[in-house]
Amino acid sequence: MTPVMDAVRKLLGDGPVYVSLDIDALDPCYAPGTGQPEIGGLTSIQMQEIIRGLKGLNIVGGDLVEVSPPYDPSGNTALTAANMVHELLCSLPKNKLDFEI
Repeated sequence: MTPVMDAVRKLLGDGPVYVSLDIDALDPCYAPGTGQPEIGGLTSIQMQEIIRGLKGLNIVGGDLVEVSPPYDPSGNTALTAANMVHELLCSLPKNKLDFEI
């Protein structure tokens, strides 16, 4: 995934980036709880590598979509989604996290 993410980083440059993660990009064995499962989709490790490859970009926001609890009786999709959002938050530029409450 590194060469792909290097190309993405070069293409995006320093401009603002909004990241939308779609859980149904993952293979259903990793995230079955979605309305549009993709057989042969990404592994959870591959999605983590993609998200980690965003580090250093000017991320201004993001979301994670397509989690469907009725199709997720084991809760695996929700846990995987939470992990991906955690990865995304860890990729935010440090200056975006420096604020006072």
